[in-house]
Amino acid sequence: MANNIFNQLCVWPGVIVGESNISDFTNFFEREMGVRVRYLTEIETRPDLDGKGREVKGTGGRNDVFFHVHEEDVSKFAVPRLSMGIRWWEDVVVYNDNSHLYPEEFLEANPPKW
Repeated sequence: MANNIFNQLCVWPGVIVGESNISDFTNFFEREMGVRVRYLTEIETRPDLDGKGREVKGTGGRNDVFFHVHEEDVSKFAVPRLSMGIRWWEDVVVYNDNSHLYPEEFLEANPPKW
């Protein structure tokens, strides 16, 4: 059913929600932006890589929140999300080539949608 489709994956870098606050997280987006979201998970990032593929000391360890936006709300969320630092999953892994930040299992389970 169309009203149950949450298919745009988003990344909110540097944010901690925690299991006990998921309801507050989803309610925030509904109340403040009129956007329906579904929390997915939080992942601690791996280190950045230099031009030779070596880990950059002192990087990584950031908490990133992943959530889906309802397909009917994507257009009204597209611009406001930018001021909050929220990025589309496709931008993170494809256009900015930051897939190295996340575990392979997560990448395989959440391929960018085109």
